[in-house]
Amino acid sequence: MNRKRLLRFCVPAAPLLAGLALLPGAGPSTQGPGGTEVPLDIARIFFEFNSSANDLGVHVVLDGEDWKTMKIVKPGGQTIFDVEGRQGYAQLGMTELFFEGAEPTLDEVPLADLLALFPAGTYEFSGRTVDMLEIDGEATLSHAIPDGPDVSAVVGPGNSLVIGWSPVTSPPPGFPDLPIDVVGFQVIVGSFQVTLPATTFAVTVPPEFVTSLPSGTNPFEVLAIEASGSQSITEGTFVK
Repeated sequence: MNRKRLLRFCVPAAPLLAGLALLPGAGPSTQGPGGTEVPLDIARIFFEFNSSANDLGVHVVLDGEDWKTMKIVKPGGQTIFDVEGRQGYAQLGMTELFFEGAEPTLDEVPLADLLALFPAGTYEFSGRTVDMLEIDGEATLSHAIPDGPDVSAVVGPGNSLVIGWSPVTSPPPGFPDLPIDVVGFQVIVGSFQVTLPATTFAVTVPPEFVTSLPSGTNPFEVLAIEASGSQSITEGTFVK
């Protein structure tokens, strides 16, 4: 599956969160004391583990009004990201930004080395708006990374399709032995995407959508989303 084709990271639909409103870095948009600082509406940094490919990457999403510069500083004070808008972007500003870090396999980059590059703790986001106000936020990166769920898919008469998955209560083997609190699951089949509460372990894909899929083998993904924002993916296939 083309893993860049959707903003898979995006805030799950309203029924789930409750949950995501509690995730680190999310907060209301209000101007700071004295009108000199503007908080980011969203600032998130999180791990994504693909259990099928055995790879791990760090993703960032932020949102705020009319910023033209932005940097991210990790615990210890080192800048890990720095961007500046030029020309039209410098005059008009930017709002949302999402990027995925490269996702090396853990055979290429050992887990301990990757975690050392991105230590757990508070990451500071700061920049300037087009009005030269400070805009900032912070987010907590956790090493509590969920294991990928076991997945299944059953195709029945009339293009019925039920995708199921197992509960996730622990990290992947060899990862930091931290408590795992999964707050939701996300299912992706082509352009069909739905986010469900942590108490749900199956979803029926609308037959009308299944009918639109090509005959043969089709891929799908199930994501487990941890309370810290970190998530795991398991890939699967079904035959239509």
